[in-house]
Amino acid sequence: MPVHDPYFIAKRAPAAENADYMPVTDMAAMRAYRLARLKKALSDRDCDAGLFFDPVNIRYATGTRNMAAFTQHNPDRYAFVATNGPVTLFDAYRSSNPQDHLETIDSYRPSRFWYFETKGDRVEEAVEIFAEDIAEVARAAGGTSWRLAVDKIWAPLIEPLTRRGFTLVDGQAVAETARSIKSAEEIACMNASLAACDIGIARMQEALKPGISEIALWTELARTNLELGGEWMETRLLTSGGRINPWYQECSGKLIRPGELVAFDTDMVGPYGYCADVSRTFFCGPGKPSDEQRRLYALAHEQIMHNVELMRPGMTFREIAEKAWPIPDDFIANRYGSIAHGVGLLDEYPDIPHLIDWEETGFDGVLQENMTLCIESYIGEVGGSEGVKLEEQVLVTADGPQILSMYPYEEALL
Repeated sequence: MPVHDPYFIAKRAPAAENADYMPVTDMAAMRAYRLARLKKALSDRDCDAGLFFDPVNIRYATGTRNMAAFTQHNPDRYAFVATNGPVTLFDAYRSSNPQDHLETIDSYRPSRFWYFETKGDRVEEAVEIFAEDIAEVARAAGGTSWRLAVDKIWAPLIEPLTRRGFTLVDGQAVAETARSIKSAEEIACMNASLAACDIGIARMQEALKPGISEIALWTELARTNLELGGEWMETRLLTSGGRINPWYQECSGKLIRPGELVAFDTDMVGPYGYCADVSRTFFCGPGKPSDEQRRLYALAHEQIMHNVELMRPGMTFREIAEKAWPIPDDFIANRYGSIAHGVGLLDEYPDIPHLIDWEETGFDGVLQENMTLCIESYIGEVGGSEGVKLEEQVLVTADGPQILSMYPYEEALL
């Protein structure tokens, strides 16, 4: 890999499709890799099996998706993964399509509706049926008294599962550990998502004219994501002018005026279910940016470029915090919440805090080859008139960090 080209990997994005079983890259290899990673993570934590409700973890384990946003809050799909045995997918909404025949799934069973919306005052009865289903597949896999990793421990399920001999442990830690190291096929899928994201950003910049509303501008990104095979938007973080400061306000009907900055965070789940998490700040013409706008932008860009270079194998999270770009005093109070965070199917482990926050939120860990991370910057004084948000998505390689997001920075602000 030519080390002189920071976009070498990004330039090899495959075509965008919207399902894991489409033969754009070696999807069977990706599914096998992900399931093996998940089973190893279960084994490493002495778990006999995992029970996964989160649709992102179900997709990681099986390569299937079905109404992901809906099943984030309605537990109508779940997967039982035996560490040394079969995978059973419980689904209330099966349909005849290619993913019904994936090699990752040994058996299908109908899921059980047990929560209050569907059962009312019969929840207690319904959870017994649910728990007996899980015990039955565990017994079939050779289990009796099992350590069961559960990613979402719904309160009504705890007692009937423990009464059947399961010891419940944190399944999200298992899943996030597994998901943190990417295969070549996963990187290809992430690149496809980022390619769709770059197109969406370009369409936003083209549409940016005085008088367009924040929400209309954000819609250009959301529309592009869906049009190119993406899946959903995690947030609506796009603001302009004074609404950029403080950060974390969602887009509104505010009309964007000449001379304002416009900042956004894409936070999109794109093709193949992989996250494209990039931030840019634009200048809305006509005219030229002010000296203050250019100063804020230059500081944010300097922070990003400095911290990207720290993303190398063997760097501990503490070392990164210690060597990170020193935030000027005027901007510390309004700093972004972390230096960097993992990214894959969604934002994920690890979240690396600033040194000033280490005592409260820091934890041990080390960067490994083939981790993917987002490097964050927000520069804006408390009470300031505007701010700048930038973010880069990178791959950790033996040759140094590879930038996967390719959209250029704003020339007028640099």
